[in-house]
Amino acid sequence: MPPMHIRERGRAKKGTMKRLVKRLFSLFPGRLLLSLFCLLFNVFGNLSSSIFVSLATNSLVEAGIHGYNPFIDVYDVESTFGFTMHTNVSYLLMILGIIYTIGIFASWTWNRTMAIVTHKFMNQFRKDLFNHMQDLPIKYFDTHAHGAIMSVYTNDIDTIRQFISQSLPSLIQTGLVSIMTFIIMMITSVWMALVVVVGFIIMVFVVKKIGGTSSKYFIKQQEAVSKVEGDIEESISGLRVIKVFTHEEKSNEEFNKLNEELRNYSTIANIHGNIMAPIMGNIGNFLYILCALMGAFIYIFKWGNLSASGFEVLNAARFAGVIALFLMMSRMFANNINQFSQQITFVVMGMAGASRCLDLMDEQAETDEGYVYLCNIKYKEDGTFEETEEHTHDYAWKYRHKDGQLEYRELKGDIVLDQVDFSYDGKKLVLEDVSIYAHPGQKIAFVGATGAGKTTITNLINRFYDIADGKIRYDGININKIKKADLRKSLGIVLQDTNLFTGTVMDNIRYGRLDATDEECIKAAKIANAHDFIKRLPDGYNTVLMGNGSNLSQGQRQLLSIARAAVADAPVMILDEATSSIDTRTEKLVQKGTDQLMEGRTVFVIAHRLSTVQNSNAIMVLDHGHIIERGTHNDLIAQKGVYYNLYTGAFELE
Repeated sequence: MPPMHIRERGRAKKGTMKRLVKRLFSLFPGRLLLSLFCLLFNVFGNLSSSIFVSLATNSLVEAGIHGYNPFIDVYDVESTFGFTMHTNVSYLLMILGIIYTIGIFASWTWNRTMAIVTHKFMNQFRKDLFNHMQDLPIKYFDTHAHGAIMSVYTNDIDTIRQFISQSLPSLIQTGLVSIMTFIIMMITSVWMALVVVVGFIIMVFVVKKIGGTSSKYFIKQQEAVSKVEGDIEESISGLRVIKVFTHEEKSNEEFNKLNEELRNYSTIANIHGNIMAPIMGNIGNFLYILCALMGAFIYIFKWGNLSASGFEVLNAARFAGVIALFLMMSRMFANNINQFSQQITFVVMGMAGASRCLDLMDEQAETDEGYVYLCNIKYKEDGTFEETEEHTHDYAWKYRHKDGQLEYRELKGDIVLDQVDFSYDGKKLVLEDVSIYAHPGQKIAFVGATGAGKTTITNLINRFYDIADGKIRYDGININKIKKADLRKSLGIVLQDTNLFTGTVMDNIRYGRLDATDEECIKAAKIANAHDFIKRLPDGYNTVLMGNGSNLSQGQRQLLSIARAAVADAPVMILDEATSSIDTRTEKLVQKGTDQLMEGRTVFVIAHRLSTVQNSNAIMVLDHGHIIERGTHNDLIAQKGVYYNLYTGAFELE
């Protein structure tokens, strides 16, 4: 098999955010526009308080100078921005109250909409991710650690959720507020705005130094979490082996090492992340003081020697309103920059997670250029057949010629491998010049040491991998022309490693053919000689299996796997060391069942127990990807070669 590797969990690829946001908008354009509108209104609401403080200050100044009642009389109030309003303090408070009331509704709508959008998006994204994963070739799972793949569905997906629900809206809101407050400050007082610019430069430097370190270690924390999850998954699946060899202490050491690595990265990441807020907050406090001092300096410089009357007094009083407005704006600016900086880490993590999710989505699915389909047929009285929708246990290949004419070819199970070469990595050949001829109804056995290429041959027949050279023909049809799904439907497979799913015994048997009736499943169980032990289970066929059938013996699990293949009713069977985990007594029961199962079918058998292949029509002895001997059991015994030595015990298969 090809070597395993784990994808490096580095920073996000360029364009990841654009792809993610584009995907988000394509699914929920209306809801996101509504949410954006509410977000903009919230920004306006945040700014309105400062603007109305300025207007209220000027209103009180105007009322004091001209003798108006600021809450009853209506008069012209000049704002800091140069426009004039015919109003008073009561009207200003009423308008502000209306804006805040609408702002509450807008905030509720925005948060509710984003919660709906986020979880609908994550639901659809998981579906798309899982559906695409189902279409990936077996090679992908052979070359990627399962723990790393699982981490995509847990950690990486969660970082996307946090980015969409929290970071993205916060970035938009704080970014807009910061820009608008800076513009207002520039309009209000250029000199005081320059103080803010200096503070902003210092803040950017702090974010780059501390935030960059924090983001780097948060990404390392994600990597460490992936390793810990992979180790836990491996330990659970191999718990029996750990206990058998009493390696609990060794397992604990390995886990503790990975867990300690996670602790170190998490500690550094959170230390830097946690000190960011107080540092930025205190920079904001210094900025506030500096702005106040600059405002006081300007006030004293321009109006410090004025008398208590005159037009300049009004301007001086208005400038006090400018200072009050500017101080509120500088505080708002600093707070929003602080909030913005807090989101940087989560954005980096979210984009790194999204990049890995999109990497999985970008993996090339199994290509299938086949145009030959498998169909059920029924025979007429004259011996010809026609296509039918019902399950008849008889099959044919159907394909359409270029001129539009349909052709049917009866499925007989004639499989030929002609001078086949294959390599997993494109460099070292695993199979070389392999030729095999399996005629309908024949039983072909593969014998050889581990790594000789036995399982690889069956993987090529069902096109889990494609050959490098040569031809594989199925009833005279190049298997590249047959639709992969239809090709695999015609092949019943019993693997050495049984996989049972959470569900009832009946559900696990029916997995071989989902439209099979209960009666057909029971019949398949009887063929596999599994019916007797199933009836003795607490709930018979309705007994729920958990943990890959851990409440069954290895032999019982294998019998269910054979029953599953039997209900599939495939014309060609592949038995990959199907009896290797079964005791001798159970093997005889299975052998009896498989003999009935194999009747009239082409069968490929991989076996270590040579007693199970004696009745084969042909036995292929493989060594390092070459067929070194072939023939019947009697022929090979007479040759007194490798097979003879294996059978008599002179050689061991391993």
